[in-house]
Amino acid sequence: MRRVSIFGATGSIGQNTVDLIARDPSAYEVVALTGGHNVTQLAADARRLRAQVAVTAYPETLQPLRAALQGSDVEAVAGPQALLEAAARPADWVMSAIVGAAGLEPGLVALEQGATLALANKETLVCAGALVLETARRHDAHLLPVDSEHSAIFQALVGEDISAVERIILTASGGAFRDWPLERLAQATPAQASQHPNWAMGQRITIDSASMFNKALELIETREYFGVSPDQIEVLVHPESLVHSLVGFNDGALMAHVGAPDMRHAIGYALHWPDRRNLPVERLDLARVAQLSFRAPEEARYPALSLARQVMERGGLAGAVFNAAKEIALDAFIAGQIGFLDMSSVVEEALDWADACPGLIDAAMTLDNVRKTDHLARQHAWDLMAKRAG
Repeated sequence: MRRVSIFGATGSIGQNTVDLIARDPSAYEVVALTGGHNVTQLAADARRLRAQVAVTAYPETLQPLRAALQGSDVEAVAGPQALLEAAARPADWVMSAIVGAAGLEPGLVALEQGATLALANKETLVCAGALVLETARRHDAHLLPVDSEHSAIFQALVGEDISAVERIILTASGGAFRDWPLERLAQATPAQASQHPNWAMGQRITIDSASMFNKALELIETREYFGVSPDQIEVLVHPESLVHSLVGFNDGALMAHVGAPDMRHAIGYALHWPDRRNLPVERLDLARVAQLSFRAPEEARYPALSLARQVMERGGLAGAVFNAAKEIALDAFIAGQIGFLDMSSVVEEALDWADACPGLIDAAMTLDNVRKTDHLARQHAWDLMAKRAG
């Protein structure tokens, strides 16, 4: 019986993971489930999967969580330290699906226990790729990608020599505004940005899809995880969202992963790796699909992509600055404090500020330095927006 934990259990990735584990409960011993404010869902899943502990990230929601778990054998705890303690509990496989930079430290703790970490949290590698990979190596832990794009690349590379790879092509749906006239983007609302044409995801990642900040994060993540050079990584807009990514080799061949837009593909692959198992996902009828289309992304529509390439050129802790500023800008857009196009401007200004701070992005890649850089970048992003408002 495999011991598993799910960090970020109440989000879309977490719920799909719960679904797969609940289909074969005798195969798993669930150690920990964690979530945020949705303690009703967290408690229901903890009961359903008979978890040892349920953790809410917010201390103020501990009492409602305890009440929802009353009469069960599930322990209820709360707060950032409780998350780290849960990550330190022995587990064979851990899903890292906490949104944002908050997922970094629990993921590192899980790797330090030698667990296989299924990584759905893009920010972990964007903020601290070298640190995370070194931690996995030092503790003989496995790091498996769960983003659909990186899972596709990982699968295409099974049995292949990375030195034979010429290019990696990340596909992107283009998000909610892929066909909008450019002049309309400045007026786009959070509600409009939250309507994804293909995928069912949480609000934050859906808006990141509309701005293509999610793809920008994935560019950096690809560089960190697979160790290829930035100029080997391409992005194509693929409106059908059926080709999840492609790998091009030195003999001219392209290997693509094709499947329905269902995150249980990537989650299930990581859950059962190195084996393949039957999954409850749609089998594509390619005759009915009939055609697949691709186009280059417009730089004016998606400035986040060029910002990501600047981050890869800068190296060091630039990824931590990029992500921190992006998270603050996204919060502000959702709150109606800035416009859709202002998000990329805030991130660009934060990167320029970091360049002008001696030693900031060139500091050693340690957890303390990542924390410090993240904090300073968030504060600077807030200051930028305060100046705009003033």
